[in-house]
Amino acid sequence: MPAADQVLRILAHLASQRGPAPAATIASALGLPRSTTYQLLAVLAERGFVVHLPEERRYGLGVAAFELSSGFSRQQPLTRLGRPLVAALVDRLGESGHLAVLHGRDVLYLVEERAPRRPSLVSDVGVRLPAHLTATGRAMLAVLPPAQLRALYPDRAAFTTPDWSYGRLKSVLAGVRASGLATEDDEVTAGLASIGAVVRDHLGWPAAAVAVTFGAAADVDRDAVRGAVRDTARELSRRIGGTDDDA
Repeated sequence: MPAADQVLRILAHLASQRGPAPAATIASALGLPRSTTYQLLAVLAERGFVVHLPEERRYGLGVAAFELSSGFSRQQPLTRLGRPLVAALVDRLGESGHLAVLHGRDVLYLVEERAPRRPSLVSDVGVRLPAHLTATGRAMLAVLPPAQLRALYPDRAAFTTPDWSYGRLKSVLAGVRASGLATEDDEVTAGLASIGAVVRDHLGWPAAAVAVTFGAAADVDRDAVRGAVRDTARELSRRIGGTDDDA
């Protein structure tokens, strides 16, 4: 159904822009005839998925598109798709695992799977922790554009811990980007360490992160943990229609 494909491409294009766009620009970006683009935009505007700004001669996403986003949140697809993957990760490694999303300068935990006979964790479902201290937070912060990262951390007051600065954060995140994985040792809970990997959406943005937590001094095969965490993050990215973590 080419018309349906064209409509979805228009909506996806508008969602990726920083603001409303002219119809001609949309047509050019997508390789569509201008007449077809105007016709499809008119239908989308009538249905509320697109709003026309006549003074600016531009089109932006409408309320109906926002309602789709709200429905996505209500249905909790990340939690539903992520829970069995995290559970399988815990079974594979025998260590506790979790799934978190970025919420401002915090991470919010959506899934927490405890391994048998492992210490309790502070990262329970619904708990928020400073993103710069956690493996999940670092994994997500590392793929943000520099301008957005700076907006989140404009000065030292943005950090909840006095020994942190923007320079230190950039150094830590550079290491995450180089290895493709994030780590933390003794920074959230004394005696515990975590390894995390980002889950990307279809635009390459950080949709979530998966991590495993274990005893920092325990005899743990960290290479095995890294591989398992990376595999799980990639699989969840695939399931939500996202990109590979090397994209």
